Amino acid sequence: MKQVNIHGPGKVQLDDADKREPGPRDAVVRVAACGVCGTDVRYVRMGGLTRPMPIGHELSGIIESIGAEVSDLAPGTRVVLNPTASSNMIGNGGPEGGFTQLLLVRNAADGGCLFPIPDDLPMHLAALSEPLGVGMNAVDRSEVTANDKVAVFGAGPIGLSAIATLRDRGISDVVAIDLSPRRLELATALGARATINASEQDPWVELKKLHGEEPLMGMPMAATDVFIEASGAGKVITDVLQSGKAESRLTVVALHEQSVNVSFLWVMMKQMTIRGAMEYPADYTDAIELLTRWDLSPMITHRFPLDRIGEAIEVATDPNAGGKVMVDIDTEVN
Repeated sequence: MKQVNIHGPGKVQLDDADKREPGPRDAVVRVAACGVCGTDVRYVRMGGLTRPMPIGHELSGIIESIGAEVSDLAPGTRVVLNPTASSNMIGNGGPEGGFTQLLLVRNAADGGCLFPIPDDLPMHLAALSEPLGVGMNAVDRSEVTANDKVAVFGAGPIGLSAIATLRDRGISDVVAIDLSPRRLELATALGARATINASEQDPWVELKKLHGEEPLMGMPMAATDVFIEASGAGKVITDVLQSGKAESRLTVVALHEQSVNVSFLWVMMKQMTIRGAMEYPADYTDAIELLTRWDLSPMITHRFPLDRIGEAIEVATDPNAGGKVMVDIDTEVN
């Protein structure tokens, strides 16, 4: 069998690996599909946390075998993975990664690692449950209500997942902001009522047109109720604090590697709420259920076989390429 590993900055290899066998509390999953995450791209750029470092954590598959102490799962069950449950950190510094044919899931007996999926949910779509959960958690943390006006900065897979979640919950006034025309097309397909191309338009001028204005000490502020920051651009945070209305809410789900200069004077004057969002909702199955209600296939813009993992990562590195890059590993399972 094969395993994708990072061997240094920009060095990704498809290595030979030993076949995985479960211990008493483990399960082995035959992987059907695994998405390329922005975190994977970041790990490749930095050379990994360990070397060699296995990557891949957005996956679906079918249980191949289980240990004697695993009582609530059975071979043949179609599943998706919570990669951080039971401290596994699959594809995130742990000893296993999802870009492989057979994945060892340690401590599957604990529960919370593997979740059954419906038989009619295609495997490549089921693999979206992990990034969808991240976007869903950002929406949960924002405490969005039915009449809120929402702006999502960044229409990559996580921003698109937030937009899909908002649509699923009946939030109709959602504006997507991005630099990529292709990603903005996807945002419209997944539920945004309007888009702003920040490379051609001033987002704040356009947001005030779309959401209206509310004055603050004689200054016009965008009347947007909720901002979800999924772009990773620090300027978005400072701009939201400066141009958002009083008592608006900002949720940051993008990873910001550099410090951001935050004016807490604006935060205090406007009594704004800032929250971070990390990982998934309390109930991982919420994402699976959303995938059964809505067709999120537009989010997947590229598909590659495992032996073209280098190309898959290269495409995922390009923000203009579109949405989610999916790697099909075992098409017979799919």
